[in-house]
Amino acid sequence: MRAVAPPTAADLDAAAEVVAARLAPTPLIPAPALGPDSYLKLETLQPTGSFKVRGALAALARAGAGAGVCAASAGNHALGIAWAAAALGVEATVVVPEAASPAKLLALEALPVEVVRHGPDYDAAEAHALALAEQGARFISPYNDTHVIAGQSTLGRELDAQLPDRPITVVCAVGGGGLASGLGLWAAGREGACVIGVEAAPSQAFAAALAAGAVAPIEPGETIADGLGGNLEPGTATFPLVRDHVDSLAAVPESEIEDAIRFLARAHGIVAEGAGAVAAAGVLAARVPRREGALVVVVSGRNVALDRLAQVLAPAR
Repeated sequence: MRAVAPPTAADLDAAAEVVAARLAPTPLIPAPALGPDSYLKLETLQPTGSFKVRGALAALARAGAGAGVCAASAGNHALGIAWAAAALGVEATVVVPEAASPAKLLALEALPVEVVRHGPDYDAAEAHALALAEQGARFISPYNDTHVIAGQSTLGRELDAQLPDRPITVVCAVGGGGLASGLGLWAAGREGACVIGVEAAPSQAFAAALAAGAVAPIEPGETIADGLGGNLEPGTATFPLVRDHVDSLAAVPESEIEDAIRFLARAHGIVAEGAGAVAAAGVLAARVPRREGALVVVVSGRNVALDRLAQVLAPAR
């Protein structure tokens, strides 16, 4: 079991400085179909198509130029690591499952990173990346990493400027909990802010952990939200952070995730992958409680294979 410390206030400040220097704030657009005073936070417009680049930048900035790193990812964390490695001059290897999204693999080919395909799922890819780390590289988890979590908190700091001095409820997808943890830490220091997490129903590792009072293994099912599938690393720093700083969790079935993908495309012209649409699915299906103030739905990623997107947008009848 790896011991990973939660971010300190200094870690959050350092991550904010690194991310602001490299990434423009992502747009916040009105979404009246989700209710009054509702907005979409478009992490789909990050250079890698996902919020994961925030945590990758923060973590690699701490690794230092010339230091080798390795990571495991279903795709978006790998893209974030590759983009950050190119930006910061860090050598990186990423391990992806054999079944990783073709769209994400294609995007990786355009970046200077060594890609290793290994194992049928994220759990197997992560085990292989940890073995590589024993040979000297620094392992950077997509969620169980002090500086990755700090990097994800920067989304909240952007909301401070975009919706100043207002109560905010932020709804985000939950897989390993890195984004929810970062946003939870941000909300803990901001009056009137709260965070609600949404899982894909076939793979509810966090709900199981919270019910058991500790990380507990599950049998994850297949989901269109492939970036959210899999078990949690034992002892992950995200477990107590989500437990203590995320207001509640919801879960959405596959049909509701597909409904949300169609909604985002139809109502806003936004391409979202399954994991990227999960938060919107929770709101559309009324699985997320509405509170006073603004409602911000994080659309966290766009990297979906075009044939899969076409199937969802025009389902067989």
